[in-house]
Amino acid sequence: MFEAAGADVAFLFARVLFGGILAFMGLNHFLNLESMAGYAEFKGLPAPTLSVLASGGLLIFGGLSLISGVLPAIGAGALALFLLVSAVKMHDFWNAEGEDAQNEMTSFLKNVYGAGAALAFLAVSNATWPYALNIGL
Repeated sequence: MFEAAGADVAFLFARVLFGGILAFMGLNHFLNLESMAGYAEFKGLPAPTLSVLASGGLLIFGGLSLISGVLPAIGAGALALFLLVSAVKMHDFWNAEGEDAQNEMTSFLKNVYGAGAALAFLAVSNATWPYALNIGL
């Protein structure tokens, strides 16, 4: 699967970029808990503080899972599900107006293409990944 010249390094780079950004976003859930919980409450999430903590943990786990190759199917699947649900629930641009609508649409689209990337990692999660621990179920 990774036999083309440089494919192994490109795949590692993709895992580090994608997983690293998502893990960093998860860390921000903890560092900015109060403001993120306020936004979650504004969007109508039940138990907003717990929701922010749980989603932060999921992002950290999923991101590190893809970087390391430890349980990548679970990490990628959880990230894809989270990103799709978050896109619809948290970034409902169709209910906003003006600049808020544009900002929500941008966040919605970022989550949707992020879910696409997570699904691509899920699709190859059974392969042996180069430069990875390759620990699955």
